[in-house]
Amino acid sequence: MFISLQRSMRHLLLSIFLLTSSCFAQAQNLHMTLFAGSSNYQGDLQGSRFTFNQSKGAVGVGLLYELSSKLFIRAGYTLAKVGADDKKSPLNATRNLSFTSPISELHLGLEYDLINNYEHSFTPFIFAGIGTFGFNPSAIDKQGNKVNLQPLGTEGQGFYLGREKYSLRGTAIPFGGGVKLALSDDIHLRFETGLRILSTDYLDDVSTTLADKNLLLINNGQKAVDMAFRGDELKPVRNYPGAGAKRGNPKVKDYYYFTGLGLSFRLSPKYDRGYGDGRSQLGCPKMVF
Repeated sequence: MFISLQRSMRHLLLSIFLLTSSCFAQAQNLHMTLFAGSSNYQGDLQGSRFTFNQSKGAVGVGLLYELSSKLFIRAGYTLAKVGADDKKSPLNATRNLSFTSPISELHLGLEYDLINNYEHSFTPFIFAGIGTFGFNPSAIDKQGNKVNLQPLGTEGQGFYLGREKYSLRGTAIPFGGGVKLALSDDIHLRFETGLRILSTDYLDDVSTTLADKNLLLINNGQKAVDMAFRGDELKPVRNYPGAGAKRGNPKVKDYYYFTGLGLSFRLSPKYDRGYGDGRSQLGCPKMVF
């Protein structure tokens, strides 16, 4: 049921995004946004709550539909990557796990300017919404090969204590804020940071406890054992812990976040607001694309 709900939500968001694009492509109230910046995550392999340490890149494109001078509907699509390595975290160095994962996210929400950007060149804004995202954690094994982790069931998914293999799609709750600088009524430079609360604790393939090594070998294979605990690759060698040993913290779900710069521009230039010389209220010349 949960997977079906995620699929329905993804289709709904995509339909709204495409409908907004087609219906308002020539409307004066529609803005296109471009975004580029850094991405990071917080989870079992990243102890810092917010940090640029081990950050990756993110790019995005979106639409803003202007409901009023301060309130917008926003929709966007973002591609990013997140990752972390226990070697860079002394608290978990003996576990020796690592991962990277691509992120593809589609979101829909509202954005609100705290002051009117047509009357002030600089304004803070906030946003919130709902989204769907895809991910696929992987790691490099000791032979140097990339290994997708979800099919392995590294915590005994598929047979151990009723654990099921996690979905590679999930629901995200995006929210955050930023500031925008008006270059004209039609063009804005943006800086924003946004957090995504997730429906999964397996963005990094780590959540709960280790399965029994022998049972994991029999049911999911040697590669699952190799990638579940990698302390045996260190010097001095750490032995595989007993069944039930802590691998992650299931009480706190993972999340990821983006920080970066963006640009928004009106797809159809705004009508003249009564300034006969063709300038906006900010005194900037009208710019036409």
